[in-house]
Amino acid sequence: MATQPTLDGKAAIVIAHRGASGERPEHTLAAYKLAIEQGADFIEPDLVLTRDGVLVARHENEISETTDVADRPEFAARRATKTIDGREVSGWFTEDFTLAELKTLRAKERLPQLRSTDSDGAFDVPTFEEILAFLAEANMGRETPVGVYPETKHPSYFASIGLPHEAPLLALLDAYGYRGRAAPLFIQSFEVGNLKALRAKSDLPLIQLMEAEGGPADIPGTSYAAMASPEGLKAIAAYADGIGPNKTMIIPRTALGSLGSPTTLVRDAHAAGLKVHPWTFRRENYFLPLGHKGGISPGGHGDLAGEIRAYLATGIDGLFSDNVREAVPAVRDR
Repeated sequence: MATQPTLDGKAAIVIAHRGASGERPEHTLAAYKLAIEQGADFIEPDLVLTRDGVLVARHENEISETTDVADRPEFAARRATKTIDGREVSGWFTEDFTLAELKTLRAKERLPQLRSTDSDGAFDVPTFEEILAFLAEANMGRETPVGVYPETKHPSYFASIGLPHEAPLLALLDAYGYRGRAAPLFIQSFEVGNLKALRAKSDLPLIQLMEAEGGPADIPGTSYAAMASPEGLKAIAAYADGIGPNKTMIIPRTALGSLGSPTTLVRDAHAAGLKVHPWTFRRENYFLPLGHKGGISPGGHGDLAGEIRAYLATGIDGLFSDNVREAVPAVRDR
């Protein structure tokens, strides 16, 4: 298949998924710092809120997978079971901790079966403001600034408990100079209402995330598959600037697990004027398609660059990767 162009004809961007999370504990300043050193175009913090309304970077509001909270006897009584987006979840939740309490915890590797745990305990949980301050310093003297690509996690859930994302998110972005459609920024969400609310208050670039199955938690009965249709994409274009689909929506895997034939999603999204930033590209054999694995060890490294090249040929405008070290040269060489 001939290589298709990106929407604007520019090179695809590399988004450091939770920082250089293949080499440092995710969502730590160390992970973001390494990602910038490795050439990422954007760093990606997932945002949840503390009990006192502070935005912090964690993949989920349940934090036992990414911090040492389960080993802290002083917080044993905070363990709870909650319904998040219709799913029962047990553990410890950011909204039950003040920022001061959360700052006593230490980050750890979320995938210890596949990745090194040498940095466990070395870093704390950063606030979004700390990330923006760090990024502002990192961008001093840069001709092209590294951008930020925050995700609002479970926004309708947080709004339901009196901790909406929008006001603190927009206030911080404005304070750090992120204004207008040309800002080095994308705000992303799997939900729809959150993005529409942001669009009503701001002209900052927005991305509608999509899973391969299911639908947005805030609109029961709506499927991501329907949203990915040409008609659905036109509707998204009324409030967002692009989509962030699960990469299998662009190139599905065959029954044997190898890359199949591309769908028309990138072409259809571009026809609607939408950028396409699929996720997530990882170097471990466990995640790679058949034909790109580097052996049978799940934690071994395979041909991530080869997988990325197959997706670049479809015309994607950017990609999320845990492994900036491999993703940047794969994109630049293309």
